[in-house]
Amino acid sequence: MAISNEQSERVATTVITGFLGSGKTTLLNALLTQDGMDKTAVLINEFGDIGLDHLLVREVSEDVVLLNSGCICCSVRGDLISGLRDLFVKRTRGEIPLFDRVIIETTGLADPAPILHTLMTDPLLTTKFRLDSVVTTVDAVHGSGQLDQHPESVKQAAVADRILMTKADLASDEQRNALQARLRALNPAAPIYPVINGDISADKLFNAGLYDPATKSMDVQKWLRDEAYDHHGDEAHKHNHSHDHAHHGHDHDHADGHDHGNDVNRHDDHIQSFCITFDEPIHWDAFVTWAEIFTQMRGESLLRVKGILNLVGEDTPVAIHAVQHIFHPPASLPAWPSDDHRSKIVFITKDLGPQVIRESLYHLNAAVAETAEDAKNAQNGASGELNEHD
Repeated sequence: MAISNEQSERVATTVITGFLGSGKTTLLNALLTQDGMDKTAVLINEFGDIGLDHLLVREVSEDVVLLNSGCICCSVRGDLISGLRDLFVKRTRGEIPLFDRVIIETTGLADPAPILHTLMTDPLLTTKFRLDSVVTTVDAVHGSGQLDQHPESVKQAAVADRILMTKADLASDEQRNALQARLRALNPAAPIYPVINGDISADKLFNAGLYDPATKSMDVQKWLRDEAYDHHGDEAHKHNHSHDHAHHGHDHDHADGHDHGNDVNRHDDHIQSFCITFDEPIHWDAFVTWAEIFTQMRGESLLRVKGILNLVGEDTPVAIHAVQHIFHPPASLPAWPSDDHRSKIVFITKDLGPQVIRESLYHLNAAVAETAEDAKNAQNGASGELNEHD
């Protein structure tokens, strides 16, 4: 996990996900008509599965067409990696117009994690594209039932940077309020927008990543939004130099999927969202060891992880980001965003509470610190003996 920096020239990439019938296509149609969206490339699964209202201007190749809005629309019939690579090659060769944003629309039953893993780990894609935002559409009328019955819909909401509550005009106030409360508990940091017929400004959906193209700098506070976890929960446990804020109504761990009296069909009852804070600097070796252990043993439970770390021996922070068992290459930031130099890591997990995460990282960090101190003392002792002989 070598530390690397984000590059501003990477193409911003947005993933639109959501359950069947939740309005992804309607949203996409509405977005493509907005000013400033003409330099957007759209990847969909099959043209036959999406009802784009725009007339096709011309066909560039079998799987690439230009829309009258100026947007590029591509059918991805196979591997996402080859689709994105082909798109970038055509852009480089001038076979299609330049684009500065890619939107990937998933199928309604799709788990978004593999797409995010692809964007985070493929050697070529990570140098050409950057994950900017995950936008999840949730049907305001049927969303609660889908959360009850389909774990995919829970995961789609949990990993989102932005949540759109679609068909808001068709739902009652009671339905909207109940659904919003569940979505807020699942994912406290993601803004929730009620939407009718896909009518929402593109500006509200984009630029949710670590890199802010407007300022051409890293915007940690906007990306991490750790304050959202503090506001939605009480300070839970304190353990020496670390503490966490847990919410979703839990003041103890449900690491084994403990049922707390609710309907067993509520898949989101197994989800927790919390922020863990370390007052003392963390040893990089300790964090890497912790990450390797947890991604191997409990990767399925780590739905999404974001954090900013104060590392021993480093003057500036490092940003980390993971989706389940895949960690994005960490980004070394040029400066701290504020006077608060504590390490903060936000988690959205399934059947995994804050205590086991916090204590395991704390003890690993303490062990590495002790080993480093012993090595330092041994080195000083050896140096002292040499000086005595001199």
